[in-house]
Amino acid sequence: RLYQIPFEMPDCEDESETRTLHLVGDFSAPAEFFVTLGVFCFLYAMAALVLYLRFHSLYGENKKLPFADFCVTVCFAFFWLVAAAAWGKGLSDVKAATWPASLIATMGVCQGQEVVCNAGATPAMGLANISVVR
Repeated sequence: RLYQIPFEMPDCEDESETRTLHLVGDFSAPAEFFVTLGVFCFLYAMAALVLYLRFHSLYGENKKLPFADFCVTVCFAFFWLVAAAAWGKGLSDVKAATWPASLIATMGVCQGQEVVCNAGATPAMGLANISVVR
């Protein structure tokens, strides 16, 4: 599925009118994977907490239960690493799609011979970068 991210752009032919352009791409899959894994980790942590606190004797007597808990935790750690890498890739794709220079290159208005388009300020992506690192 393709998502279209709309943004407004002034039409140079008529200053009062703006046109909506769409960026084509699907940047949701990495974010959905990251959030889904986070929800599953939270639910597993709550279930493990109930097991540790409520059924402590069962956890201590059964030798397979701690090993199974360890294996599930290792799997979640691996998938969390994969999800963080996917989130980073998704963020870099969003940055590439919304970079001002690439937007200007795709605008039909800026393709004229006597037209000069300027990218203006570069968007601040510091907080998005921190979300990947954390």
